[in-house]
Amino acid sequence: MSKPWYIELYEHFPDYDAEPYTRGTKGEVDFIAQELAHDRSKMILDVGCGTGRHALELGRRGYTVVGVDSSAALLAQGRATAQAENIPVTFITADARTLNFDSHFDVALSICEGAFSLMETDEMDFLILENIARALRNPNPATGLPGGKFILTTPNAAFMLANDSDEGTFDPVTCRETFPLEATGADGSKKTLHCSQRYYTCPELKCLLKQAGFRHVRFFGVTGNGFDPHATPSKEDFELGVIAEK
Repeated sequence: MSKPWYIELYEHFPDYDAEPYTRGTKGEVDFIAQELAHDRSKMILDVGCGTGRHALELGRRGYTVVGVDSSAALLAQGRATAQAENIPVTFITADARTLNFDSHFDVALSICEGAFSLMETDEMDFLILENIARALRNPNPATGLPGGKFILTTPNAAFMLANDSDEGTFDPVTCRETFPLEATGADGSKKTLHCSQRYYTCPELKCLLKQAGFRHVRFFGVTGNGFDPHATPSKEDFELGVIAEK
């Protein structure tokens, strides 16, 4: 039985941190830290963390972070960086669809298609949202402490509807794009992966997040200049950003 494309792609990906989309890591973590009011007591869960670029940068700044990913190869790169720089970040090999944390974290992240939107079905995506909601602390009326916060970025359906080419790679009925991608194995061999990625609208995400257990949902812009708390998602931007609170 063949493996999902997102598993095969990252089994050998030594140059992940050289990809263009990783260049904004520090600015993205600036945004996250600002959203947390620079409160380093917050326990953070990074879902689909890859090599841990956000988890490691947060760890450098004094935050306590657990990063989870299904790719042992990417996590090995993250652990090597953490060891070399003595950064106290915990990395766990796990599938976002089977996470079993219960009210353990103050904050969860899923940035740059870490897990959500890459799954084969919408039901799997929703399961990830439910697992993340369960992993976050519930609000405590007795103490006045708020519930956990979730920061998510995901592909923007409005972008594809406005900009998709005539090749027909994007299906407006399912909001799913299919495309071939060439990957290189550890032995140097080439393989064409048949990929599928889900795009979302803001109303759809708001509905799904509320069904998953979040009470408050707001959006931010993911622009060419990075995460912008003062902007709203635009059809000009490939991704959109969401902040959901329990």
